[in-house]
Amino acid sequence: MYIHQLKDWPHFQWDNGRIAQILTDLRYRQGRLLGRMEGLGFNLQDEATLEMLTLDVLKSSEIEGEILNHDQVRSSIARRLGIEVAGLISADRNVEGVVEMMLDATQHYDRLLTKERLFGWQASMFPTGYSGMYKIVVGSWRNNAKDDPMQVISGGMGREKIHFQAPDSDKLNVEMNQFVDWFNTELIIDPMIKAAIAHLWFVTIHPFDDGNGRIARAITDMQLARADETSRRFYSMSAQIRIERNVYYDMLERTQKGTLDITAWVEWFLQCLGRALVATDQALAVVIRKAKFWDNPVTRKLNDRQQLMLNKLLDGFDGKFTSSKWAKIAKCSQDTAMRDIQDLMDQKILIKEPTGGRSTSYILNEALFGSDQF
Repeated sequence: MYIHQLKDWPHFQWDNGRIAQILTDLRYRQGRLLGRMEGLGFNLQDEATLEMLTLDVLKSSEIEGEILNHDQVRSSIARRLGIEVAGLISADRNVEGVVEMMLDATQHYDRLLTKERLFGWQASMFPTGYSGMYKIVVGSWRNNAKDDPMQVISGGMGREKIHFQAPDSDKLNVEMNQFVDWFNTELIIDPMIKAAIAHLWFVTIHPFDDGNGRIARAITDMQLARADETSRRFYSMSAQIRIERNVYYDMLERTQKGTLDITAWVEWFLQCLGRALVATDQALAVVIRKAKFWDNPVTRKLNDRQQLMLNKLLDGFDGKFTSSKWAKIAKCSQDTAMRDIQDLMDQKILIKEPTGGRSTSYILNEALFGSDQF
């Protein structure tokens, strides 16, 4: 028997005593982070929001086994938020759809959550009406037959693990009306606890043919934006869940097979959120470093290829950064790549990597970041 089959569903209970200290620590970290960000100025806040939303979209999709293009996601978010960044590129329809959903959830967090809004989110992720090779119900609740139940599964083909079974489709209208009414009602519970419950409740119902996990995390981000009282996002819960993916699915499975006392789930969720706040420090260091770099007048004279490639270096390029890779990624000739690189070396922005090897590779001149020039 799963929790949605219990007599008192969905009247959840939890032990406030067990989570009181966790909430206190979370509130302290939340206040400290928001205070730090307010002191950075609007440009850096925009860059941090762009970085965190990009991470959120990428990692939420990764949890479901879908790898999106980082540059496409970042460009789509920047365009929609009106943030000026170097090296914008066009994005595929599936990328635009996921970005559209996430931005609607976080930038309009104070609007009511309705079934029409949820239908729009799900439809935006599957613009063709297909999930991979399979035709799915889009923009409506699933309508699977009783002999073909909705099962929540993780793992690749041949290694699938069934975690739990969702309610039958003929119950979805009642279930989702109850959930939406609860989510839109002002409750005398901590908003972070409400985020934990909302995530669990929606995932339990699993109302769509596909996209349930990503929508659950969008609802979570929407509620966390309400908790922060700002549309700016400075941490990524999805990125932390991706790191703890196995534990996440184990916690969901145990909770689904337990009682309506969800203290253990709330405890884990809040602790995971706390680790997401701690992880933000490293991400913000990257944001500040990039902003410092691009604020310098010298970098504003660079061409689009140089801006694109330097952004890749600033984000942490994987492997050796050679002229041949420059030509391939920037879609230019080898001669053009060498001219771009030589120009950056003349300006002391790039230097040759001292390790050498068969192919010359290049790195950012770190000395510039500690100088008055940068």
